[in-house]
Amino acid sequence: MPSLTEQIERWLKEQLLRAGGNTLEIRRSDLAEIFACVPSQVNYVLATRFTVERGYLVQSRRGGGGFIRIIKLRMDLPEQLQGLLSRGIGESISQAQAEGIVERLWEEELLNGREKRMLEAAVSRETLGVELPLRDVLRARLLKAMLLALLGE
Repeated sequence: MPSLTEQIERWLKEQLLRAGGNTLEIRRSDLAEIFACVPSQVNYVLATRFTVERGYLVQSRRGGGGFIRIIKLRMDLPEQLQGLLSRGIGESISQAQAEGIVERLWEEELLNGREKRMLEAAVSRETLGVELPLRDVLRARLLKAMLLALLGE
């Protein structure tokens, strides 16, 4: 059975698709009630599964009438690829951030399943086998080179 985090993520993505795929607005308290959890669990899902690297923008207003707005960002190549390579990846990148970018590109159907798995394997700490901070620098260089080879013109 999927974890609560995975269940909330899946449900939010399904609701996004039903809403036309671009924007979803829901009250945090309603979401916590649906999943019988505390609002901090909802916050955790938003902070880890709906990041800019994964292609989402989350707007939030707290309080009695508070809401969460999730916006699915679209990626138009090649301009956004260039921005992703320079700003999104930069000179160094963590494994979680790299995996978020790969996930987003896969969700945007810019990578197929095989390419996704290859990139995830290439940027893993086990594969890189060096200590921080060199590992994050090496990961950024490797990810940029591989994405340019796969998606570049």
